[in-house]
Amino acid sequence: MTSIDHYAVFGSPIKHSKSPRIHKIFATQTEQAIVYAAQEVTAEQFSSAVSTFFDHDGKGLNCTIPLKEIAWTYADSKTARAQTAKAVNTLIKQNDGSILGDNTDGIGLITDLINNHNINLAESRILILGAGGASRGIIGPLLEQSKHPIMIANRTIDKAVNLAAEFVHKNTVKGCGFSDLRNQQFDLIINATSLSLTGQLPPLPDDLVAKNGVCYDLAYSNEPTAFVRWGQQNNALKSLDGLGMLIEQAAEAFFIWRGIRPKTSPVIELLNAERNT
Repeated sequence: MTSIDHYAVFGSPIKHSKSPRIHKIFATQTEQAIVYAAQEVTAEQFSSAVSTFFDHDGKGLNCTIPLKEIAWTYADSKTARAQTAKAVNTLIKQNDGSILGDNTDGIGLITDLINNHNINLAESRILILGAGGASRGIIGPLLEQSKHPIMIANRTIDKAVNLAAEFVHKNTVKGCGFSDLRNQQFDLIINATSLSLTGQLPPLPDDLVAKNGVCYDLAYSNEPTAFVRWGQQNNALKSLDGLGMLIEQAAEAFFIWRGIRPKTSPVIELLNAERNT
């Protein structure tokens, strides 16, 4: 009898998560015997919930809002990209029982932008909204792609400035407040705040999107998020949500856990078709 390995995603809120569906499709596609569940876990519950999961033979975890920076602290060791990000979205139980932390957000975003949406990152002036764990996972990979400085805007200016300072050795990164964005334009604006989950927006000037610019929300929903709608209203060439990134980063995590890489295109097509019906 084939044993079934257990995986999960922890976060709060988590009811909307499509991750269990995605990993079920991946498992069927690759003939892997796994179960993947979603569990509501707050920051205060995280350590005990993770310990319980792995103590009961859990093999791997994904961590989403608001747990990525806490997961970085929890991991016994980290991959190079997790070390750079100081945020972890993927935990792996090693053969010796220790927990390895990784971050697949950056590669998931880059793959979606370049492969699925044909966006020229090298020539893009990039603005990231938000300076939390979601931003941390994507800054390094974006810096490797873009020739231009990257701007990070946040409600608390010091947090944006301090985050930018962690990456200046790689390229020019600047931190600012939302009010400092006036009279500036960007080719790619990425919303890494959690505001879209509650239908809200950062305070953004109307002329922020450059001609043929792209807006991208790391959050996703069956209906256009508040930021996706803002991009549409402000003449973005494309205004996208993070469903493709979710699927691509999930594929990377699946590969880390199982050693086999699933095909993402059919999953993206299926989930997009389902939410458009």
